[in-house]
Parts: sequence; C-alpha cells; structure tokens
Amino acid sequence: MTTNRRDFLRNSLIGAGILSTGIISCTSGTSDRKTGKGIVRTQQFNMCGYAAPKLDKVRVGFIGLGMRGPGAVQRFSHIEGVEIVALCDKLEDRVQKAQQILVKQGLPEAKSYSGSDDAWKALCENPDIDLVYICTPWAYHTPMSLYAMENGKHAATEVPAALTVDEAWQLVETSERTRKHCMMLENCCYDFFELMTLNMARQGFFGEIVHGEGAYIHDLLDLNFNKNGYADMWRLKENMNQGNLYPTHGLGPVCQIMNINRGDQMEYLTSMQSADFMMAAHAEKLAAEDEFFAEFAGKSYRGNMNTTVVRTHKGRTIMIQHDVTSPRPYSRIHMISGTKAFAQKYPSPARIAKGHGWISQEEFKELQDQYTPEIVKHVGEMARQIGGHGGMDFMMDWRLVDCLRNGLPLDQDVYDAALWSVILPLSQESVANRSNSVDIPDFTCGSWNSNAPMEITLKGGGTTGVKVKQEAESTQLNV
Repeated sequence: MTTNRRDFLRNSLIGAGILSTGIISCTSGTSDRKTGKGIVRTQQFNMCGYAAPKLDKVRVGFIGLGMRGPGAVQRFSHIEGVEIVALCDKLEDRVQKAQQILVKQGLPEAKSYSGSDDAWKALCENPDIDLVYICTPWAYHTPMSLYAMENGKHAATEVPAALTVDEAWQLVETSERTRKHCMMLENCCYDFFELMTLNMARQGFFGEIVHGEGAYIHDLLDLNFNKNGYADMWRLKENMNQGNLYPTHGLGPVCQIMNINRGDQMEYLTSMQSADFMMAAHAEKLAAEDEFFAEFAGKSYRGNMNTTVVRTHKGRTIMIQHDVTSPRPYSRIHMISGTKAFAQKYPSPARIAKGHGWISQEEFKELQDQYTPEIVKHVGEMARQIGGHGGMDFMMDWRLVDCLRNGLPLDQDVYDAALWSVILPLSQESVANRSNSVDIPDFTCGSWNSNAPMEITLKGGGTTGVKVKQEAESTQLNV
C-alpha cells in the first residue's frame, strides 16, 4: 500500500473529525507527533485490565475477505454466542464466497458490503454490530480500527495494528476515550508451547527472566512477487520499506512472559539490517520475463535480515529478527532465558534446559502435564480440529469471544497493539541512523508500574462453547 493511500485514509478520517489529539499537547511542534518525542500526555482512562460490559451475544462484522478473512469467518462459525452479522470486501465475489461458509454451517447469510473502497465505513456504522474484525492490507488497520471504535464497536485487527508512531497513539487515545477494546490479533500468543512457557514463567519455573528472542523468518519471496496473490501487490510495496516490518509474531509471546506493560516496559531499541541480496535482483529477473513487473524493477527493497534489540526498564533484553526472503526453514524462534531455566522452539522440537544439556523427553512430558494451562485444557483439542495455524487462530478467537461474553479484560489490549506494532517504525528510524538507539514511547503513561499481569493461563469465563459440525448433525460441546 503506497504512502498516498495512507495519506488518503488518514485525511478522510480527519475530515470526519475522529483523529483529534484530545488532551495530548506537543511541546516542540506538530512534527514531533510523528515520532512521539516531546509529547506531554496524560492517560485518559486505563484500558489495561478494563472489562467492558458483558455481551450475551457477540455480533461480528468482518472486513477483508481475501487471504485471512475467510478463515476467520469459518472459525467464528464454530463458536457459541456469536452472530456473524456482516461481511465486507470491495470485491463482491469474495463476499459471496464467504456467505457460502455460513450456509454450509447452517447459519443465515450475513449482510453484504462491497463494491467500493469505502464500503467498510457503512459496516462500522451498522448499529447491530459489537465487534469489527479487520483482515485487510496493513495500511487500513489503523483507520478501520479508529472508525469502528468511534462508531461504538470493539475492534480486532490483524497485525500490525499501526504503521507509524502517530497511528499507534491514535489507537491508544481513541480506545481510552471511547472505552472500546482495540485488540491486535497476535495469534502466536495462543500457540501451545508459547502458552505453556507463559504458564511456567507465571509459576516461577524460569526464575527471573533475563532475555527473550522472537522472529518472523519465513521464505515469502515467491509469494511477495506473486501477481495473483495480494491485491495491488501491496505486500511487495511494503517490502520497499526498511526495518523490521513484521515484529509482532515473535515479540508478543515474549512480552507477555516478561510482563511488558504490566510490571516492566520497553525503554529503547537499536536495529541493524543486512543489505538486500535477493529482492531487487528477483524483480529485475521477473521484469525481463513479464512486463507486469517492470514497475518493480530498479527499486530499493528491504535487506534480507533485520535484527532489532530492545532493552527494558528492568534491564531485560529482547532480540527480534525478520527475514522473508532467504531460503531457510520457517522460524519464530521463541526463546526464553531465565536465571533457573531455558526454553526454545525452532528449530523443532521444542526443548527445555536447566543447565548445559536439554532435559529428557520423559521430563519434558512431565512438564507438559504440569504446566499446560487451563485454556488449552478447555479448548485446545477443539482448536486443533477446527484449525488455523495448528489451532492457535481458533484459540485466539474463542478467547476473544469468551472475554467479551463474560466481561473479562482482554489478554491483548490497545497498549500491547501500539507497543508491539511501533517496533516497525522505530526500527526504520534506527536503521536509517546507523543503528543508533531510539527511545520507545510508553503508551501506558507510567501505569505499567502498577498494571497487573494478564491471566490468560487461568480458566476463562468458561461459558462459551464450541459448535462442531459433523456431517449432518451439530454437537454442542461446552468447554
């Protein structure tokens, strides 16, 4: 998505009067609004630990039915207490395909929104929707989340939630003012080993957490250049930017384990990036074979590997890596190092150590039995069956619905969405300045000192079931 598109979306929202800065004031000019530096801010309302009023039924509208959206519709069709009210995509055929998901599940068709770039606004304005679920290209995530909250809806958006520091602040301000949740759909926080290590950390297994690592290492070279893949080649265009473009998959689980925003906070980062050894050359090769790619030749692309290191106020460190071009196995790393023990997944299998060597498989199984959290015992098997990256997508969606139905705080609040996403623009700033350190904004305005840790490892509301359609009959499983 181009900068012009971002400016258009932002200007349209300014015209609607929903991007006001509220009580924030800039001490040295509006340009500081882009970096967060020099801003004096007072928290309007603490959304950490906030439980919105219970919803007997969660009425959902989905925006974006390309790559990720249909899977989300499918998963939500299995969750009790959900009504899929609306489906939106600017391409009508995608909406119709999503309608068939509902029909096959024996559910009524939802209201359709399509045919224009602004169809999503009408969905957000629909008074019969409680939750807007956003699965669009990155540049739309902030504008759509803001518009949803301004129209009285909770917002759940695919990653990243924001592309600039300014956008991250807008999400925080709007969520606090409207008291509507803004959750970034970081599914990797709900993977099975990540949840297990979170529970282990909560119970002191690792001792003091010293260091964590996360990554998004995924060979997407062919996908990024697939002209029949992402609409308008938006993802390839995003890769013309520098920095860590996709930090949240590896970062989210580590932040939860370290109680970031809830007892500790990021202080500053430094980011270093390799040269681009592949993308520009691949663009030239394709352009020589297909005129379609001519506009992508001669452009500058992100380097193969970005490594960003964060230091927290309590002296912990976090390393986050991003490489979507090199021919290497998929990895999110997920490494946790403490004063008593160590855990790592990728390369597989997941392993744990309490000294120089790995523990035995027998002892690992005993730890699994001891530390598998209640949420996995509740819904883990159904999540594996229904799917979505091995089940973590379904577990994330189920948990979101269960929290909304039972008036529970969300596991990921707007401060997490803003902080985890803001690594992207701050890493760009560091890379552009020879890896100089960059301060990280405190979106909680100091409330991280007293915010309580999130409790995903405990039993949830427990009233939300799963609908499993097996051939001609439907079985209700209360979990």
